[in-house]
Order: sequence, then C-alpha cells, then structure tokens
Amino acid sequence: MTPELAIDTRGLTKQFDRQIAVNDVDLQVACGEVYGLIGPNGAGKTTLIRMLATAEEPTKGEIYINGEHLRRDSDNPTLKRHLGYLPDDFPLYDDLTVWDYLDYFARLYYLRQPRRRQRLYEVLELVQLGNKRNSLISTLSRGMKQRLSLARTIIHEPILLLLDEPVSGLDPIARMQFREIIKVLREAGMTILISSHVLSDLAELCTSVGIMELGYLVESASLKELYKRLSRQQIIIRSLGKLEALESELKNCSHVESWELDKQGDSLRVHFSGTPEDSAELLRSLVAVGIPLAEFHCTQEDLETIFLKLGHQQAS
Repeated sequence: MTPELAIDTRGLTKQFDRQIAVNDVDLQVACGEVYGLIGPNGAGKTTLIRMLATAEEPTKGEIYINGEHLRRDSDNPTLKRHLGYLPDDFPLYDDLTVWDYLDYFARLYYLRQPRRRQRLYEVLELVQLGNKRNSLISTLSRGMKQRLSLARTIIHEPILLLLDEPVSGLDPIARMQFREIIKVLREAGMTILISSHVLSDLAELCTSVGIMELGYLVESASLKELYKRLSRQQIIIRSLGKLEALESELKNCSHVESWELDKQGDSLRVHFSGTPEDSAELLRSLVAVGIPLAEFHCTQEDLETIFLKLGHQQAS
C-alpha cells in the first residue's frame, strides 16, 4: 500500500436495490491534493463521498485512507479521527451559541483542556467568526453557518477533508470567503476532496479533478493534464472595422480551425491550433493588412467547457 496516497479505492461499488449508484470506481488522490469531484445530479458523487467518510457501507470494493484499510466489520476509530466530513445537509443547532456548538463537537472528539479552548479560538479565527462566538446560531447568515459547519468539520485537525457541495446556495461573497479558507487549509498541507457544481471555484482551488457519470468515474487527471489534453486554445479578437474583413483574413491562416461570434456580437472567438509563435504571426499579419484591432488575446476553454464536452462524448 502506497502511503503517499490519501485516498485509494479499488473496485468501489454501491448498489441500492437494483440501482448501482457507484460502479467499480478506482480513485487515487495523492496526499496534499485538492481533488474536485464533478458530475450532474445522480452521478454518484455524494454516495462516493459518504463511503469514503464511513457514513455508507460499500456493496463491494476496498477503501484505503492514508494507507489504512477501511474495514467493513470494524468501527475504524483511528481512521475516523483522520477524517473531516461536511455533508451538504448537516443540521446546525440553532439554540446554541457558536462557541458552545464547537465546544460540544470538540468534546465528542475527546479534545481536552487547555488544548480544546485553544483549538476553538484557532478555528474561529480561521473561519472569521471570532466576533460571533457568543451569538446564537439562529442569528447567523447562511454563509456564516456554512463557515461554522466547516469549523466543526476541522475542529479535531483531520488530515483528509471531504466536502460535499459546500458552497451550494451561497452568494458570490460568501463563496469567495469559503474559497479563501479552503486555500489556507490547502497551504497547511491538508488533503481535500470537494464536490461542487460551481466549476469556476473548482478550477481555482483544485490540483486534480474527477468526472462522474452514471456511477462511473469517467475521467481523473490533474487539471494541468486535463487542460493540455482537452482544452482547445482560443484567441479573442475584436476589430473596430467590419467583421467581414477580419473573417476574410482568418481564412488565410492554416492554424485557424473555426470561429464564432461572441455573445456581445462585436468579437470573434477563434479556435486556434498553432503555437504562441503562430498566434504572434497571425497578429502581425492582421495588423499588416490594416485590420483595426481593439483586442487580441489568447485564452483556453475553461473547466465548464471541458466538462460539457466530455459529457457529449459519453452520451454519443
């Protein structure tokens, strides 16, 4: 068993009656990674995370967490102390204060004084709720409640964090605050597996991603490798002149595969197969023939486009 893997599953399968929710999944996540789990509703993401968190028993297959075998016939107390699990529907106790809520969970994990008190201050500072420690949970905003849930999840200093749709329903500011906390935990060396439908957040946070479809893990790779293999290079070009003249020149470039008009209707999104030197040559040629350019910059298809593209491939 390789100790460098925080998560290693082999043939992991979960069946409910006749429905197979997770189908023969081999998942490897290296220690220190932030691994994003992507997929439509019903793809099996939550069931997979629940099995990793020991909240759901596999029908068959094996799970290793940091080299330790998760055994079905055992409570796995040592392994559970290494896990932090934040489900998408974990209840909060509205009639408790923030401090008493966290203190309750710290006691469940057998944190003793003075370390328990010190740890409560640490996590409240991390999730930016230090000034709310004496407030009733019922008075907190949704974003604050989600940050409090994260504080509860890391109170016992786990080495593997499992987050199921942690930013669901949060506004952009609350999502940004949550994202910054995850970055701090990543920099501290924690391994994090996170599922989300907000792919722009995952693209910013993750080192690797896995894509699930109908219970299968259809793709698992580093973000860098995924972009290199599946993301087409694009050039955004905006002209102050007529687009017809620009399109006429683009037809002369062998590296231009196709183009489309952007949503505003004043720029072209050009799919380009050449090198950076080739795109520089295209720019030179457009300027040389007098195309009045207002914008010319290279970009790549984002994670959402890659995900949709893979979905179409699986469906066809």
